[in-house]
Amino acid sequence: MQRIPKRDKTVFISFSGIDGAGKSTQILALCQRLAEHGLRVRQIAFWDEIARMTRLRESAGHSIFKGDRGVGSPSAPINRRDKNVRSWPMSCFRLFLYFIDALSARAVMNRARRSDVDVVVLDRAIFDELANLTLSNQAIRVYVRLILAIVPRPDISFVLDADPVQARARKPEYPIEFLRMNRQAYLDLNELAGGITVIAPLSVEEVKREILKHAMKHIPFGAEGPASSGDAAFASDSDACASLSRPVTDPAA
Repeated sequence: MQRIPKRDKTVFISFSGIDGAGKSTQILALCQRLAEHGLRVRQIAFWDEIARMTRLRESAGHSIFKGDRGVGSPSAPINRRDKNVRSWPMSCFRLFLYFIDALSARAVMNRARRSDVDVVVLDRAIFDELANLTLSNQAIRVYVRLILAIVPRPDISFVLDADPVQARARKPEYPIEFLRMNRQAYLDLNELAGGITVIAPLSVEEVKREILKHAMKHIPFGAEGPASSGDAAFASDSDACASLSRPVTDPAA
């Protein structure tokens, strides 16, 4: 594999969506594809590298709201109590936390931009926090615009849409009613913020093709001008994916 010289501009790609939408699967697939073509890729997990006061937030969900710890699975469902708690004291505290996270996101993304990586893939973004707010409230909408003004916008912001029932079957952690409300919040956020690419609920392979198609628009290979061999190879991969038959029984995971 030939290493491509560092590009002048680092491309940022974020993945958002309800729990169980299949973000981890698609992030892994995209990172592998980019790395195969010689790009330096860094993955940033929002909760691990951007979110602040995470221990306090985790302990509150467990000790105060009596939620379960860990990650749910079809064989071991859990009942989390954190972002789905909508009491007014928690909502006010959430506004403070998200403001701190916005400042952190700005700093982390600016540092990543100065690094030697070509592509930064964000596993969740500030959109995932804003989708927990009551976006129908006018004051909240003003707050959302403030947060979006603080955090640099990724070049591509994916929201993986998913059927809440299927998503909960894959990752049973929150009540179905919350997932339905949360899904609608992502769609409402797109109308409010703009610039978000919503990927419809499709099979795993179909979603991969859609993501690759959008990524190619922002990640040209080599110098400007005629397509380099890297461009041609990447385009060939995309065309090959697009020519595959459309599976109908493999849900996005």
